[in-house]
Amino acid sequence: MPVPTTAAEVDETTRLYLAVGRLSRILRRSGSPGLGQGSISALATLVYNGPMRLGDLANREGVAPPTLSRIVAALVESGYVLREADPQDGRASLVKATPEGERVISGVRSTRMHELQNRLARLTEEQRAALAAAVPALEELVAEDI
Repeated sequence: MPVPTTAAEVDETTRLYLAVGRLSRILRRSGSPGLGQGSISALATLVYNGPMRLGDLANREGVAPPTLSRIVAALVESGYVLREADPQDGRASLVKATPEGERVISGVRSTRMHELQNRLARLTEEQRAALAAAVPALEELVAEDI
């Protein structure tokens, strides 16, 4: 896709960037059960993708391995994550979400979905239809990062 060049294209891109960012921050603030966003994100990645090595989780989360090690250590201490031997390589370990960790992420997701539904309810039917029509394009924008 070409870089926006006209003032209108730049304005549209800027408005989309700001709106998506604000909505994301609003949703992140709701339903965070005393965990930081990095912890919630790492735990959610484990819940939705299954056990993985720390290095793979760090890559997926886009953080340095030492940072992720601290996050995982806190999640282990809280009972949300377990470390176990990697069956493919006994020298390595895997981290995986516990049932309690899965419940935490389910609760976070439920609370955030409720917040989003409340905000969508404020829109007109036409605005909601326009957003629904844009969902495939938004999914395409993030498809390579999933």
